[in-house]
Amino acid sequence: MGRPRTPLLDKERITTTALELVDRQGEFSVPQIARRLGVQTGSVYHHVEGRDGIVELMRTRVCSAIDTSTLELEPWDAALNAWARSYRAAFAAHPRAIPLLMTSPVRAPKVLGQYERAVRLLLDAGFGTADVMVVISALENLVLGSALDMAAPEMMWELPDETTTPGLARSLAAAGPRRTHAAFDLALEGFIAHCRTLLPTGT
Repeated sequence: MGRPRTPLLDKERITTTALELVDRQGEFSVPQIARRLGVQTGSVYHHVEGRDGIVELMRTRVCSAIDTSTLELEPWDAALNAWARSYRAAFAAHPRAIPLLMTSPVRAPKVLGQYERAVRLLLDAGFGTADVMVVISALENLVLGSALDMAAPEMMWELPDETTTPGLARSLAAAGPRRTHAAFDLALEGFIAHCRTLLPTGT
């Protein structure tokens, strides 16, 4: 028989399968990927640099949904605002991947390149070198926490009745279905306002 026109295995298929597993169960293993693709476990290792390599392929896939053109906007605070919103949307599509990706060192060249652009944005805006990664890390904490919040049940507070916690009941009702988005807007606005105070006077 002739060789199949479409290869059974490549990095794209491995990435897609790994991400599907993580989306469903929050984790993956190389043997699971192999079983789903109908190949031997050893065959997967011919295409990737171990489990860590697969994690980085997933990181690249998820981060490819972030609109990096936002980092070219002016002024810097508009760029940071737009980048944060795109970043949040990309990770909100795969919330169960967040713990896995955020506890593994970033090695993917395309993702490192995106960080470099964010660093350059802040340096060009006048932020001190010592502040840059603190700002980016704090922004990630805000963005990823909100992405997880988006994946949570709409009602995270189960009230047996309104008489025992009347204030909470009224507040939840008043917040409505946009609570998560309103909370992100508030936190992001406050974060950027604080970042402005880190700039030298007159910047």
